[in-house]
Amino acid sequence: MKKFFIILFLTAFSSAYAAGHLSEKEKKATLKCTGLYYANSMIPQGTLELDKIVYSISAKKFLTSYLIKEGVKEDFINSELNKSIDELYGKPYNEKKTGDCDKYIYKLIPEAKAEIDKLVKSGIY
Repeated sequence: MKKFFIILFLTAFSSAYAAGHLSEKEKKATLKCTGLYYANSMIPQGTLELDKIVYSISAKKFLTSYLIKEGVKEDFINSELNKSIDELYGKPYNEKKTGDCDKYIYKLIPEAKAEIDKLVKSGIY
């Protein structure tokens, strides 16, 4: 009986710990999407609708904060975002890639859509 409770405790503890942290694959994909949103936010307003620019700024802010909360170092985030900007800056808005990132982020972080929408509506981004 004692072994049962120990196994149950360890299983519950390890599951809770694993659920709160990003895997390397998730971290890499989240950083890639954050970089895409960041690049989208730099597309001139005359070229891209303002609502998409504002959404991109808000998504980038939300994801940067999320990654920091998940223990990713801010310097690492910034260096990865700079790499994304170097790669994507000046390229046109990619509807498919942005939609794929939206789907991925909404699935990975259940509250993401509502939190990003809150930032969009607040005007604080």
